[in-house]
Amino acid sequence: MNKSSRGSTPSRRSLIKAAVAAAAGIAAPAILRVRSAYAAYPDRPIKFVVANTPGGPSDIVGRIVTAALQQSTGKTFVIENRGGAGGNIGMEYVAHADPDGYTILLGTTAFSVNPGLYKSLPYDPLRDFVAVSELGGSPNIFLVKPDLPAKTMKDFVALARSRPEKFNASVPPIGTTPQLQMALLKVKEKLPNLEEVVFKGGGDAVAALLAGTVQICSGSVAPSVAHIKAGALRGLAVCSEQRWPDLPDTPTMIESGYPDFVFATDAMLLAPARTPAESIKWLETETLKVLNTPAMKDKMFQNGFLVRAKGADACWARVTKEMDTFRQIIDQAGIAKL
Repeated sequence: MNKSSRGSTPSRRSLIKAAVAAAAGIAAPAILRVRSAYAAYPDRPIKFVVANTPGGPSDIVGRIVTAALQQSTGKTFVIENRGGAGGNIGMEYVAHADPDGYTILLGTTAFSVNPGLYKSLPYDPLRDFVAVSELGGSPNIFLVKPDLPAKTMKDFVALARSRPEKFNASVPPIGTTPQLQMALLKVKEKLPNLEEVVFKGGGDAVAALLAGTVQICSGSVAPSVAHIKAGALRGLAVCSEQRWPDLPDTPTMIESGYPDFVFATDAMLLAPARTPAESIKWLETETLKVLNTPAMKDKMFQNGFLVRAKGADACWARVTKEMDTFRQIIDQAGIAKL
């Protein structure tokens, strides 16, 4: 072989170098595509699933928070209502959704209640979810129409005892805190004939009272406060430790003679387990950012909620601790497992 032929034939070393360079040229864009895809999160709408019907407390909070997040981040957030079965339909849907950061549960206290209320669940609350953040809480309340001759809870109890066949109560789904407090009230006051009419959501339960279908509603302050201010409903008692600032004339259940009668509807964001930690962190950070603004705190308060801007760790600690608390309440009220 002469020099000219050797010069025209690529050496083994040069072939290896060329192969490495080609591989690097192919791999680099692939790596960049992965990194840019991650950096773009979210690059499509994020869906907050509300496990109740429109108009209830969780739906109200969801719409306030998604609007604020959309304005703050420039990203798209949507609400999808999946009510029914005490919130289990919506919770099951999210538990089995793709853990890609685009399907998030806007959960309520029912998340902590249901493990102690149902014989079995179509999801595992401890294994199928991770926390994103707290949102806020709204105390519960007992409501009647202004024309009912009952100014206090004790007045109502006396009426219900005197004519039990004439009194029905509207409540949100079984296992929600408004339903639990009504069940507990019936046990404490020996009102077994006070019929509970169960609705798919808190908004529906309030609407039934407004329509005169029932004589009392056990609900949350969030969907009720506007009707009370307008004079369409009367708050008999708020189930909180202090009176609600915007309803100074409505006493607490404690003031009404029911010690430790404190119930609330809390809201939080939960994601399917195995959702990327980076997506969870982005959602947590952006949610806490909007919750801590004065405008958001005022908006939430005007709709019956107090902001609770706490992150994923505090959120998960609360909801798991309350699972034991609600098991005890369910046993005390004598509520049969579903």
